[in-house]
Amino acid sequence: MIITEQKPLTEILESLKGLTKVFLVGCGECATTCKTGGQPELLKMKEQLEVQGKTVTGMCVPNAPCIAAQIKTEFAKNLKALREAEAILVLACGLGIQSAKDNDRLGLVVLPGCNTMFGAVLDAQGNFYEKCSMCGECVLDITGGICPITLCPKGLLNGPCGGMNKGKCEVDNEKDCAWVLIYKELEKRKRLSSLKKIQAPKDFKKATKPHKLIMVK
Repeated sequence: MIITEQKPLTEILESLKGLTKVFLVGCGECATTCKTGGQPELLKMKEQLEVQGKTVTGMCVPNAPCIAAQIKTEFAKNLKALREAEAILVLACGLGIQSAKDNDRLGLVVLPGCNTMFGAVLDAQGNFYEKCSMCGECVLDITGGICPITLCPKGLLNGPCGGMNKGKCEVDNEKDCAWVLIYKELEKRKRLSSLKKIQAPKDFKKATKPHKLIMVK
């Protein structure tokens, strides 16, 4: 799940300077779960913009605006409202925003209504936790399903640093050291021997951006 936070209204209004007519786009998945770009948030944004003298020509909430087919379908359904607009304000992650731009055929100004924070898992209580850095070289099979690249502030691959103290992280002593957690997990699984193998430095070419994946048909 991609975690977002809604931009301050003052920042949104600054980006809309000189533009009066706005079409709103939300996200039915991640931004809805984060309460930053679902139907309620779009209705509230409409109200706030209208108080500031803006005209909201329409809105839509594709289930996943980052999927071209979905945003295209919603744009087709709302073509009249889009023709009346000068700008599209997208309350979604950076992927949704850029997908809206790529699939807008009217040449409108496409603006972000949210800041993209991180990828996370969602627990049973509805809390968000960053657990994957999408590094392109997963080591979870070696580290007992606990990611040292993300959970260790230093991204260490071969055990804790010298600053670890009583199982706590040197950078944030309120947090457990990721490598202590890894050790305990591997000990429980009787797989501590895997720690004897020295892991080579990461191949950072795999994290070179931008990525692309061409699907061969």
